[in-house]
Amino acid sequence: MELPASNASCENGSLISLYCSSQQVLCQIVGDLSPEVPSSAISNSWQEKFRQNYSFYVGLGLALLSSFLIGTSVILKKKGLQRLVASGATRAVATGEIANFGAYAFAPATVVTPLGALSILISAILSSYFLGESLNLLGKLGCAVCVAGSTVMVIHAPEEEKITTVMEMAAKMKDTGYIVFAVLLLVSCLILIFVIAPRYGQRNILIYIVICSVIGTFSVSAVKGLGITIKNLFQGLPVVRHPLPYILSLVLALSLSTQVNFLNKALDIFNTSLVFPIYYVFFTSLVVTSSIVLFKEWYSMSAMDIAGTLSGFVTIILGVFMLHAFKDLDISHTSLPHMHKNPTPAPAPEPSIIRLEDKNVLVDDIELSSTPSPEKKPEVFIIHS
Repeated sequence: MELPASNASCENGSLISLYCSSQQVLCQIVGDLSPEVPSSAISNSWQEKFRQNYSFYVGLGLALLSSFLIGTSVILKKKGLQRLVASGATRAVATGEIANFGAYAFAPATVVTPLGALSILISAILSSYFLGESLNLLGKLGCAVCVAGSTVMVIHAPEEEKITTVMEMAAKMKDTGYIVFAVLLLVSCLILIFVIAPRYGQRNILIYIVICSVIGTFSVSAVKGLGITIKNLFQGLPVVRHPLPYILSLVLALSLSTQVNFLNKALDIFNTSLVFPIYYVFFTSLVVTSSIVLFKEWYSMSAMDIAGTLSGFVTIILGVFMLHAFKDLDISHTSLPHMHKNPTPAPAPEPSIIRLEDKNVLVDDIELSSTPSPEKKPEVFIIHS
């Protein structure tokens, strides 16, 4: 390329000579023109911006909606023997599970799973209004503690993992760390089901609950993978030919059926107020651990965010414990000690007691002495000197 001497600058209107082999081309600079951006690139950038800014909040909203619907379905089941109400409960459960499924597709499992405690909270609040069940002061405090813990977890939640396609999900599941973790969980679950549960399942509440929690870990991973599959399907990616969605569907069906079976066994044998809090703690702990191993959600978190997430989780556990452990106690705000002491009344003067016993005796003696008995003979006293 060569610039003529007359126009030795690159200003607007300048001429430039371009040489290629024996050919010469004269070009004129007419201004700075931005290259035309293809519409597909604009569409992709908009989708990326939406995913980065709003995907987490969409998943959070679906998780809250799921908790509300599942908690409401419990009230509808208790409330009605009528056919219409029963069908309403079924629809609420189905809608809640669908919303929960969508929440895992948009938000990290570290956020969605602990928010399941809100369904217990909503069930407790609605039961006090619609079923006439009393919610004492400690139960209300437990609800407030659950809300506070959930808020802390949302504030310190990890960023969404960078897994957007089925191929990336398959690569994550082939990771050595996750394979070792999954094998350990599977072997432990089989030992619990076939060796320990037949002997100690009727006496120890932890056996069936640990089985449900371990199986639930696989179901959450399967739901997460299927959510990514559905997103890729709407994006037009060829996910139907990939074997991973079919494997995850089979894992989800087997894990859910096994999980519900052992959870019903635990509810039939042990107290419900003990089963649900313990199950929540074990299930959430294992799901969060699986999320750390599989999706590595916590790798991008600072030490402060990790401490905040753990603190929020422990706070939710305490709130659920307060809600269930003290629900039968008769405690209200009226039974609390008052701030001001009641004024002490002045001592009343002691009433003067008039004893009439002695007077009555004296009167009786006088009357008896004044009226001589007719049968009594006079007595003769002889005095000897």
